[in-house]
Amino acid sequence: MDSLQGQLLVASPSLFDPSFRRTVVLVTEHGEHGAAGLVLNRPAENEAVEAVPRLKRFLPSGQPIFVGGPVEPGAVLLLAEFESPDEPAVPVLDEIGFVAIADDDEPEPVLGRRRAFAGYAGWAAEQLESELEREDWIVEPARADDIFCADPDSLWSNVLRRKGGVFELVARMPFDPSLN
Repeated sequence: MDSLQGQLLVASPSLFDPSFRRTVVLVTEHGEHGAAGLVLNRPAENEAVEAVPRLKRFLPSGQPIFVGGPVEPGAVLLLAEFESPDEPAVPVLDEIGFVAIADDDEPEPVLGRRRAFAGYAGWAAEQLESELEREDWIVEPARADDIFCADPDSLWSNVLRRKGGVFELVARMPFDPSLN
């Protein structure tokens, strides 16, 4: 299977795992040793700079930290748009990549939109491939506007609508179909 880095994994309606139900995950790494990604549509109650004061140099106050996934929830990852695709410490998609959160004496990179995540999603070797075979995930190319969307609560539905076809119907499913 080709690398899914830079792709979105949209949780299938049949995926009931509470960590991933109705999530949209940006695959940040995918290879023979496994995969990693960030849940894009789970903002936390906490402000990012309140939760991690050293982010103050990178983020405006009031911006929430996002729950990036269930793995290492104490780890903080900063994803941003850079002026050039060569600038990110770890590139993910085009000019989007991870920011190296260094000491205050390091020069601050020139960044566009940015978002902080606590934790990440991770898959062991062949685990993601197995989940794709079970149709737990729907794959869709990522766009920068997906990654930094202003309304994360509607991201799952919006990406499915964009995919079209039967997925437009799936996008309209209620969170709990038994209440329909």
